[in-house]
Amino acid sequence: MAMEMARNIIECVYARMSFWDIVVALSGLFIFSCIRERLTNKGPMIWPVLGITPSFFLHFNDIFGWATRALINSGGTFPYEGMWMGKAFGVTTVDPPNIEHMLKRNFKNFPKGKYYRERFYDLLGDGIFNVDGEMWKEQRRLAVSEMHSSRFVEHSVKTMQDLVHKKLLKLTEKLVESGDSFDLQEVLLRFTFDNICTAAFGVDPGCLAINLPEVPFAKAFEEATELTLFRFLVPPFIWKPLKFFGLGNEKRLKEAIEIVHDFAEKTVADQRNKLRKFGMLSDRSDLLSRLLEMEHNQQGKKQHFQDKFLRDFCVSFILAGRDTTSVALAWFFWLLHQHPDVESRILSEINGIMGCRDCRNDYDVVLTVDELNKMVYLQAALSESLRLYPSVPIEMKQVVEDDVFPDGTLLKKGSRVIYFIFSMARMESIWGKDCLEFKPERWLKDGQLVSESQFKYVVFNGGPRMCPGKKFAYMQMKMVAASILLRYSVNVVEGQDVVPKVTTTLYMKNGLMVTLKPRLVIIA
Repeated sequence: MAMEMARNIIECVYARMSFWDIVVALSGLFIFSCIRERLTNKGPMIWPVLGITPSFFLHFNDIFGWATRALINSGGTFPYEGMWMGKAFGVTTVDPPNIEHMLKRNFKNFPKGKYYRERFYDLLGDGIFNVDGEMWKEQRRLAVSEMHSSRFVEHSVKTMQDLVHKKLLKLTEKLVESGDSFDLQEVLLRFTFDNICTAAFGVDPGCLAINLPEVPFAKAFEEATELTLFRFLVPPFIWKPLKFFGLGNEKRLKEAIEIVHDFAEKTVADQRNKLRKFGMLSDRSDLLSRLLEMEHNQQGKKQHFQDKFLRDFCVSFILAGRDTTSVALAWFFWLLHQHPDVESRILSEINGIMGCRDCRNDYDVVLTVDELNKMVYLQAALSESLRLYPSVPIEMKQVVEDDVFPDGTLLKKGSRVIYFIFSMARMESIWGKDCLEFKPERWLKDGQLVSESQFKYVVFNGGPRMCPGKKFAYMQMKMVAASILLRYSVNVVEGQDVVPKVTTTLYMKNGLMVTLKPRLVIIA
């Protein structure tokens, strides 16, 4: 009797509903079931057809905060799907054992992959940061052997010292005299661009000149990296037609890349001509000259580097070295402004080390490598700043064959794994209840630096692809930080909205406006 009554009610309801009412009702039921499933799994909402895309764009202005909250709620790992036509799917994780599995234990199964490579190919070509397999191995071998050579290290240190004292400090002195505020992030970007170009190509673009000129190569390089990011934000069925027809962002990207490649190719050609003319490049120690000299000295072994190889190799190093240390320093100075106690400890350390000199009150004193190596608290503060604000906040790998993470997460062939390095610093399960605090002391024990697992602290990558320029980066950051702090108090202009910008590098969205005030006592 009850069943019969229920059937009559349902028939009555359906009789009064139109076809579109039924469609709407069923769609609502489907969406509700999807929402309930995502709430149960504690991951971001996966929408029908559109996947995670709507959720991504709804939180675009707070993408790092949104991802962090989602990862905390999901226990550190959750699956995702992109738009149906884009065929994007995979896993997002911050779990250190998962990252170790990916970057070390099963390294070969997690390359950069086609997805990453095709988006960066126009700019980086077959450069070291855009290739896998044997091409990567060979470039890695060259990079490590040359960057760790005493000749290149001495060249790098001398280049840094000259840029800091002959340009950066001259520029800051001018800015102090003017009394105006200025964008510290912009100045540091100019410094690191000149520094890495000199180290990679042996060419100083002149970005840090006293009048802060606009340099076409630098401007084009920045635009090229920014526009390449657009390809990661939209499906290929949007950006590929734009590229084919030369429209919109893709047209601008092509023009910017042409400027970058023309500069690099001309530099390679000039160096080759000089080598042919003089038979040596013994007066030069930059990366490009070292590679050309290696080729010249091993002609009997028929080792020859194509011009495109040299161009791609050096452009990749500029990309890696320009943004990373400059934005790291910008975040570092911002954190010091918020934590004057840390700044006081750094100054005390610097003064104690510099107090051993005879020329204690020499304003033009140049910091040595030995002195920088002794600045352990400064390095701890830089490491802590990088932990909270990693220069590369997100990384991605592609799965070659079906796999399983240590936490049991299944990985399908062709899927992509995204790991949020930014979010890792904000996970209590990784760094403890004080994870949100800026505490350089976590990097020290009995006055000595301690190391964390490279899979817990992935700032410099990990496993076989560990950054070969890590030592170079620390040396550069310490030299800039110590040289400025020794002479000036950096004051952040009040009222700024200092937030990360959504890009491949953790820029400050609106820069960092500061004023400098000379210290009354330079060396105590």
